[in-house]
Amino acid sequence: MKPRHAVAPAMVAVLAACAADPPTPPGGEAGLAGTSWRLVKFVGGDDTTRIPEDPSRYILDFESDGKVSVRVDCNRGTARWQSSGPGQLQLGPLALTRAMCPRGSLHDLLVRQWPHVRSYVIRDAHLHLSLIADGGTFEFEPLK
Repeated sequence: MKPRHAVAPAMVAVLAACAADPPTPPGGEAGLAGTSWRLVKFVGGDDTTRIPEDPSRYILDFESDGKVSVRVDCNRGTARWQSSGPGQLQLGPLALTRAMCPRGSLHDLLVRQWPHVRSYVIRDAHLHLSLIADGGTFEFEPLK
């Protein structure tokens, strides 16, 4: 007995490919890939605000291959990043040089909070990285 609606194998493959989710860029969501940011301020969960003396010493470069290059005051480093969905962000361990930064630096704060970043939003052309449990937010402006 012949099936009523026979479908060619090639057609099944095409339909399966169309039904799959679109691929995510290797580094995660395309919204951050290829962008560079300079720190504007940190607002803690208790509303304390810390502003860097020289914002150009705090830079994040999100590369499309899933690597993020950083400058954290007197140190430079890299980590991996990925985004499993809109607004979600996971930052891998930070490999960083170990120079002693000057008093007043936001180096220790940023490095200590790095593993606690869990989400982001781009609002008014600024990148906001939020910490778990309302621990605070890092605000960055685009690097021009």
